[in-house]
Amino acid sequence: MNAYRHQVGVQDAIVIGAGQAGLAAGYYLQRAGLRFSILDAGKVGESWTRRWDSLRLFTPARYNSLPGKKFPRKPYDLPSKDEVAGYLRDYVARFELPVREHASVASLKRQDGDFTVTLHSGEKLFARTVIVATGANQRPYTPALSGSIAPQVLQLHSNQYRSPAQLPDGRVLVVGAGNSGAQIALELADSGREVVLAGPEIRALPRRFLGRDLYDWLWHTLLRTTSDSARGRHIMQARRFAADPLIGLSPKAFARPGLTRKGRVVSASYGMPVIDDGSALFDLAAIVWCTGFRPDYSWIELPIFGLDGYPKHHRGVATDVHGLGFVGMRYQYRIRSALLGGVGEDAAHVVSQISTHLHDSGFVTSTAHNQLIFSGD
Repeated sequence: MNAYRHQVGVQDAIVIGAGQAGLAAGYYLQRAGLRFSILDAGKVGESWTRRWDSLRLFTPARYNSLPGKKFPRKPYDLPSKDEVAGYLRDYVARFELPVREHASVASLKRQDGDFTVTLHSGEKLFARTVIVATGANQRPYTPALSGSIAPQVLQLHSNQYRSPAQLPDGRVLVVGAGNSGAQIALELADSGREVVLAGPEIRALPRRFLGRDLYDWLWHTLLRTTSDSARGRHIMQARRFAADPLIGLSPKAFARPGLTRKGRVVSASYGMPVIDDGSALFDLAAIVWCTGFRPDYSWIELPIFGLDGYPKHHRGVATDVHGLGFVGMRYQYRIRSALLGGVGEDAAHVVSQISTHLHDSGFVTSTAHNQLIFSGD
């Protein structure tokens, strides 16, 4: 194995995931003068193009830039999913980042001091450091009771939903009243569907406040809150799997023909969902589960995980495995850590620490790692 590793070469770093987090990490690895590659299971931007057709970001374009390249829209435009995908592809081309598409990772191990990344194709890659940038939305979560729903009811997770035309005629239940569920329910109602939106009402925030876009206030205040502060730890522990506030959707927005609000779905009876008030919803044609995502690091064969399924780390640097970093996790360091415009700061820090590790280990003699300065604000 050592001879084979020597023959194929050992890179300074491998980044797993070519979404916004992985590309931001690649930008700083390039600035540090390191030899690296970025792997992605699909194509750059594909995770965005697969989302529902009408999706738009809640953050204005001015807060959606990756390091080194502004998002190409007017400052307060709300970009579409396809515009985000195009921006990511342009980012790769602009900086000539070494991305390998269709390179799906089967496992990550450590052997003889180096990391071994095995692809599903069987190919093995070797690196002295690894950055995991697989994003916040890894494994769609659907409650167990979905298995008790009658087979004639079409069930989709929000990551499978594209448009109203995708669903059969008839009443639709949307489970989860967060931003995704609210957007999908409103789109279905506007298409003439009878829709039930189930889930506790979530606090709504106005799109504009005191004459400014809401994010002009949030980006430099609440969204900058860090996990190092007592307030930050409380917020992040309490909301890791919780829905974010609704942006620009007041209760009046849901007062439209065909749309009904209900409480939580708590069980199933005779193949139909039951609400927490005891009522059952019959005559459903489809259910769209907008119930979020959970982490999936099952392919990482290293002792780094806590009881919550997340890696043990400090600011994205693994605490128990030297040379391993993470970027793009929800609430990784700041509340905005997983947002398009928020990944850059974490990427700069993780790459700086990895570069220092390589330097201290004698693998890299460049001093470029000391020049990694994030200027996202």
